[in-house]
Amino acid sequence: MTPHVPLALTLGDPAGIGPEIALSAWLARDDGPGLPPFFLVGDPDFVERRASELGLQVPVAEVGPELAVEVFPRALPVVALPSGARILAIAGSPDPANAGATLESITAALGFVRAGLAGALVTNPIAKYVLTQVGFAHPGHTEFLAALCVAPGETPPLPVMMLWSETLAVVPVTIHVALRRVPDLLTQDLVVRTARIVAADLRSRFGIARPRLVLAGLNPHAGEAGTMGTEDRDVLEPAVAILRAEGIDIRGPLSADTLFHPRARAGYDVALTPTHDQALIPIKTIAFDEGVNVTLGLPFVRTSPDHGTAFDIAGRGLARPDSLMAALRLAARLIRSVP
Repeated sequence: MTPHVPLALTLGDPAGIGPEIALSAWLARDDGPGLPPFFLVGDPDFVERRASELGLQVPVAEVGPELAVEVFPRALPVVALPSGARILAIAGSPDPANAGATLESITAALGFVRAGLAGALVTNPIAKYVLTQVGFAHPGHTEFLAALCVAPGETPPLPVMMLWSETLAVVPVTIHVALRRVPDLLTQDLVVRTARIVAADLRSRFGIARPRLVLAGLNPHAGEAGTMGTEDRDVLEPAVAILRAEGIDIRGPLSADTLFHPRARAGYDVALTPTHDQALIPIKTIAFDEGVNVTLGLPFVRTSPDHGTAFDIAGRGLARPDSLMAALRLAARLIRSVP
């Protein structure tokens, strides 16, 4: 992958902090190791207004993707939405009227990646409850991107959500579902498929020759030999046996409450957990500002900040771009690793 291809950044919900962290990231483009060139997909006039409202001195240049690298050192490249839609969002005031622009930014940015005009997709946060009001039928951002990879009626690939930082990487096996549904969804097949994708992407994209995986138990003490629930014994243990027979280095199920202290983290590259919060609580505690959401198992690189829309602070100049900057840097690192 040529380093001269920019990254495509989506707008996210325009009433959230996505636009302002994009502006702040561009201002900090030369800090530390610097940022790879990127362009924002949205409404250039709206982006200029948001910069003015925040008092940020960010020149905005409306360009096509092919000029983004050239423009990036002197202005934030913004590629207009294909429909030409204008955005009138108010910071901190989520509105279903913005849903169309939010989704168009995602689909257009992905189109640029698939056309080779961008090296990877970096997505700003969306608010699913806003999108559902206009018929959005997917559990989340990750599942929507998987559906965009196939023709209507075809089965999408299994998307795997990994939260990554330099100090911890975690994968929830079940993602955006109610906790009471987890035992029924946590099948041996799902665990095996998820772990295979994790191991494959750690090898091919992260350059880890023999990834070390651990699997957390669902129940306290990993079920305590079936006395605190049978899922660990009847579902997770057989899944681990299958994976080990395939040559994948995985241990578990292990008690989740002892997996995340420093000595434990030194013994693995990624921890898989049965539930969403078992994964996200430790990484957001350890690396809240530096965590990156990486989608594995897709035919393109996708990263995202590890936080939400933060409507409560949007437009107030309080949002930090650290996680977005980490997402941009990681996306550039992953596309460089592709043969």
